[in-house]
Amino acid sequence: MNLNYEQGKKFNIRNAYGDALLDLGGRYDKLVVLDADLGESLRTGKFARTYPDRYFQMSVSEADMQCSAAGFALEGFKPITNTFAVFIPRGIEQIRQSIAFPNLDVKIVGSHGGIVTGEDGVSHQAIEDIGMMRSIPNMIIVCPSDAVQTYRATEAMVEYEGPVYLRLMRPDVPVIYPNYFDFKINLKRGNGYKLREYGKDVAILSTGYMTHLALEASDKLNEEGIKTEVIDILTLKPLPKDIILRAADETKGIVTAEDHNIIGGLGSAVDQLLLSENCPTERRYIGIKDTFAESGKPEELLEKYSMDVRSICDRVKDIL
Repeated sequence: MNLNYEQGKKFNIRNAYGDALLDLGGRYDKLVVLDADLGESLRTGKFARTYPDRYFQMSVSEADMQCSAAGFALEGFKPITNTFAVFIPRGIEQIRQSIAFPNLDVKIVGSHGGIVTGEDGVSHQAIEDIGMMRSIPNMIIVCPSDAVQTYRATEAMVEYEGPVYLRLMRPDVPVIYPNYFDFKINLKRGNGYKLREYGKDVAILSTGYMTHLALEASDKLNEEGIKTEVIDILTLKPLPKDIILRAADETKGIVTAEDHNIIGGLGSAVDQLLLSENCPTERRYIGIKDTFAESGKPEELLEKYSMDVRSICDRVKDIL
């Protein structure tokens, strides 16, 4: 489908997800959507109104929802489960035992990832979901950074045969990618994209919400004469190894930026890769430092927990 998201303008990626679901419902007659009482928040309403016989309201019963999705998959359907990322642990046993172990074609969508969920507070700020899902065999993890990526990621995960975790966020973010952007999940090489290439001082590896902040930081650093490249990590599993190793080899160091606990997330994944390849690259980490946050506006929380543009710039300068 041709998209019409204007680059540079802010857009809510959950709306893009809802648009994609509606379109995919017309393309896949076996696509079914299961919802844990969050239809308005996750924008599944358009699908529900258009395809009511393929929409299932599971209420606040996440474990049951994941088991039901497994049953749908065994009967030849393409189920997508929907909840807040912070509630993924409620069904983690079922995800492991009933979906990932038999490698069923179930897609799991977790919205409101990270501390930018903001005023909803700690109870709704998921900072551990990627770490949990990374540790489950057969699980693909996709973390889009804007509306275009979200739409295309929804298409790609439905096309892919097997378990996929798609992580969404709450706030509006600028549209980074052109509407013609497209991708398929690459099991061998992963999916990562270089968005800035000012020079070879430091590489900033970002994912999800943090990508537009990484771009701002890179532009600011360029004005100061510090040359960085920004690589957007779309799939955290499989990790795009080649582009990361190339960045480590060609720069003086790497800064990872994620709205997640630095334990178990992008920083940990990059560390494991570099250590396994005996690559002694300087590294700094932007993310939650193994603590719970609090209620507040996203920009206030990012500043307090050293995850804003200035903090990214500071970590780059640390390396230099």
